[in-house]
Amino acid sequence: MTNVSLPLKEKNYTAQVITIGGFFFIFGFLTWVNGTLIPYLKIACELEEWQAYLVVFAFYISYTVMALPSGKFLERTGMVSGMRIGLLIMAFGCLLFVPAALTRMFPLFLLGLFIVGTGLTLLQTAVNPYITLLGPPERAAQRISIMGICNKFAGVIAPIILGAILLHQSDLLISELKGLSGLAKQERLDELARGVILPYMVLTAILILIAWLLKYPKLPPLQAESSKEDDHKKSLTSQQVKSFSLGFLAIFCTVGVEVIAGDTIGNYGLYHNLSLDIAKSLTSYTLAAMMTGYIIGVVIIPKYVSQEKAFLLSNLLAMVLTMVILFSPSTTSIAAVALLGFANALLWPAIWPKALKTLTGKQLNKASAILIMGIAGGALLPLLYGWISHSFNNQIAYLVLIPCYLFNIYYFFYQPSNSKT
Repeated sequence: MTNVSLPLKEKNYTAQVITIGGFFFIFGFLTWVNGTLIPYLKIACELEEWQAYLVVFAFYISYTVMALPSGKFLERTGMVSGMRIGLLIMAFGCLLFVPAALTRMFPLFLLGLFIVGTGLTLLQTAVNPYITLLGPPERAAQRISIMGICNKFAGVIAPIILGAILLHQSDLLISELKGLSGLAKQERLDELARGVILPYMVLTAILILIAWLLKYPKLPPLQAESSKEDDHKKSLTSQQVKSFSLGFLAIFCTVGVEVIAGDTIGNYGLYHNLSLDIAKSLTSYTLAAMMTGYIIGVVIIPKYVSQEKAFLLSNLLAMVLTMVILFSPSTTSIAAVALLGFANALLWPAIWPKALKTLTGKQLNKASAILIMGIAGGALLPLLYGWISHSFNNQIAYLVLIPCYLFNIYYFFYQPSNSKT
């Protein structure tokens, strides 16, 4: 039998948890700023709505492309060194926003987002097993909820900060652009695009600084203590493959609905005739609702509700809210999209411990990498939403949420085998 442990020393424990929480803050800031980049790049690069959703596609598809290479890479470097390299890769991706802004080339913005996502993939593949294995399994969702608070707090402030910088007095900007044409319009759009340079240079510097400081918390390696018999049994049983394959699909659905709720709400507000000054920050409302869900999760799990039951109740609430979105008038419907953040909060935290439940230490890198690939749901489902909204309308497009929540409900009732290799 293989036991997985983190050799944490009590005196370093707080610093280590704070460090991991800091990573989740970085994840949140660089992930949820996409909600502002979508309307910003739509204007600056003169995009159709479906093209604007390539922002989230480029960002999240990197998880699918790079997850397995990240797992292999971490086997060579170790998780802590891999984290530092991931931060440097993210810094390079942020730096690419400078030439992208100077040339106003949308494909270069997408390349920068893909590289940032690549660095995040490396970090996520390393960090998620850490927090999952840091204590008792029945409290894993509670620990991940704490990390989620860090993540979603960053998600709340990122659209507000970047929105204020990139889309300052946006309604006046829209009116101004309508009155311009030819060279004058292109010069104004060039000026708008250059607004992204300073914030992304600051992000580049911060990421490099964090990579340098990472040596001080003395994060321990993820260790697997195995018998000689285990060393010869690294392959997965069919039950284990099924278990984390369903976990992969649950993550695919969960990240997809999270991204749709967070990154489409701005355009959805515009669809219902809200001003851009208001719509540009609507992502913050979804993330604030999500952070509230995480805080409640920390309090009630597992004292009052098990992480499994919270997962089921959250999906049922999300189904109700989806009905409200589809059949309610504008203000109520927009509010229901924001409240999906609350319903989505406890989905991701409950999937990881269940998906990793039957796996041994030798299998964790590979399994974690495959689960991370499920984040591709954040790339593909918003594009499907964009296609449906283009073919019908933005409100009907939220139908894409229903099969995702139904699958998660099925996943709740699935019981993984306890057998091990």
